[in-house]
Amino acid sequence: MVDVKGAPVKTVGIFTKPNAVGAAQLVPELLRWLAARGIAVRLDQQTAVYAGPGTAGLPRSEVPPGCDLAIVLGGDGTLLSAARAVGNRGVPLFAVNLGGLGFLTAITVDDLYPDLERSLAGNFTLSRRKMLAVAHRRGQEALAEYQALNDVVVAKTAIARIVDLEAWAGDTFVCAYKADGLLIATPTGSTAYSLSAGGPIIYPTVNAICLTPICPHTLTNRPLIVPSDLALRIVCQGSDAFLTVDGQVGAPLAQGDVVECRVSDFDVLLVRPPQTTFFDVLRQKLKWGER
Repeated sequence: MVDVKGAPVKTVGIFTKPNAVGAAQLVPELLRWLAARGIAVRLDQQTAVYAGPGTAGLPRSEVPPGCDLAIVLGGDGTLLSAARAVGNRGVPLFAVNLGGLGFLTAITVDDLYPDLERSLAGNFTLSRRKMLAVAHRRGQEALAEYQALNDVVVAKTAIARIVDLEAWAGDTFVCAYKADGLLIATPTGSTAYSLSAGGPIIYPTVNAICLTPICPHTLTNRPLIVPSDLALRIVCQGSDAFLTVDGQVGAPLAQGDVVECRVSDFDVLLVRPPQTTFFDVLRQKLKWGER
């Protein structure tokens, strides 16, 4: 993490989780607090619902332009959606945990206003996180492109079936997988689905990508960490497979479809609580032993 002194914030975007406990009270209070400081706001449509009748909201993809800071009220899923909306604009994400586990949404409601006051003055403690640029290809045609902060998953769609996949690193064949699926996780995503599937925890700034098989038919197929400068290709060898990006968007895959993954050429910027380390988060969220 790095401490950054930037220009004072003039406009913020706000993204909010649907059905978030406490959001109906928090959002109007936050809007009044920002208005009293002369801060302009751009709201997504869910935030507008909490703000009250007559408040106009924008689709999430239209919130970031012109913003100096993006406030995320919710859990990690809301943050993943906001990160894709922000993309390469370099807008810091100020994520407040209104959800459950909240590995990425590390700011508590109790610390919201003190931490936000510092951020509005341009005093950030930032954690830079890499994203994956993902392309779904069929033959020579690019069907879709995505950005992933956590992970890319190719998994089965049918009950009691396994998927047949080939993994390539550049032009080098890595492995043929027969499994329930395959995860390609960033260091940020190493504490999400990949961790549940038996993958390792990777420190956020390590330049690596992890391939984690999901219930592999060959028991010796274990998680594999590769350098982040390798471009990965996953080739679907059968049908009944589905591509999922950050657990939120995706598409069905046909036989012969290719999923290409490479590290994006920009970082996502997460505002972190001062004096809080990644190891503090692990101890708190995973209930590791304290001294």
